[in-house]
Order: sequence, then structure tokens, then C-alpha cells
Amino acid sequence: MAEKLEPAKVLYCGVCSLPAEYCEFGPDFARCKPWLLENAPDLYPDLIKEANEKAADNVSDKLQSVGISSGGADGAPSSAQTGGTSKREEVKRLPGGKLKKKERQEVIIEKVVRNKRKCITIVKGLELFGIKLSDASKKLGKKFATGASVVKGPTEKEQIDVQGDIIYDIVEFITDTWPDVPERSIFFIEDGKKVQAA
Repeated sequence: MAEKLEPAKVLYCGVCSLPAEYCEFGPDFARCKPWLLENAPDLYPDLIKEANEKAADNVSDKLQSVGISSGGADGAPSSAQTGGTSKREEVKRLPGGKLKKKERQEVIIEKVVRNKRKCITIVKGLELFGIKLSDASKKLGKKFATGASVVKGPTEKEQIDVQGDIIYDIVEFITDTWPDVPERSIFFIEDGKKVQAA
């Protein structure tokens, strides 16, 4: 007679309730990591290495915040001990180690066509010159007798949407109304290319 097979015992995650082997494909793997480190370390050996590296980084960050860091090779005190600002504080780093670029002061004007005939003129970058966007939208709406509003664009930055095709008239209005905005820093986006307005 054949032997009776035992059912396989599956370890389920205590956080996401998926089998532990499938946690990395689940909705929130980051929340599952501590549970997996404790209960199933053999399934994800990379998590153990990652946890050790994080612990080492945390210790070095704490030491630097307290002011304990190695001085120069000649025994000179480090910049944290002398009170000077270090390069690390001056440069902003984004997640992933990329450097944050300083925004260039430029106004970008773009025309978007919707419903085949209706146009919207989008003005981006006026806030970089110290102009309040709400005041600018009111002035644009009055000057061109259209609706103008401040909205958040796809990059989560505020921009002004003006109804109508006023892409070429708006340059003169911006330079006359706000002399701080030079004409050489105003650009159009035409066919996906950035073209200088001047």
C-alpha cells in the first residue's frame, strides 16, 4: 500500500498574510521585512545584509551628529569641530543618491489643445522670480479677458492655466508687468522643444 503524504506546511507572513516566499510581490514589502528577518531569515538572505548595512549607517550618522568624526590625516580638526559648514550640508541629495539641481530661473509658456478647438496657455516658473501666482493669474485674466487659475501641474509645482491661445501676446505682458523677468529667460515649448521667446 502507498504511503500517505503529509500536506505541505506553508509559513504565512504575519503582516500581509501571503506565503513568506511571495511577500516581495505583495502590496507593502517594506512593512513585511522586519517580520521576515525574525521569522524566516533563510528565505531572504539579502535582507540580513541590508539590515546590517543600515545598522552600520545609523551608528555612523549618530556619531557624526554628536560631532565624533575622524580628523584629517595630519591631526587637524574636522569641519564639524571647527564650526564650518561641510560640503555634505550644502549639497542636497535625493533618494537614490542623486544630487538635487538648483532650479534655473526661467518662465516656460506652453499651449495645450483640448477638444480639438479649445486652447489653454500654461505659464510655469513665475514664482522663481518672486511673483505671487494668485496675483499674476488675476492680472492675466483681466488683461486678456479670459479665465485664469493657479493649478498644480503634473510635477506637483504650481502653474497658471489661462484659457485661450495667448502664447505670443503673453511675453510682452509679462516683461511689461514684471520688469524682474528678463525676456531672455522666457521660453516656449513648441513640438516638444524648448525655444527662446526673444
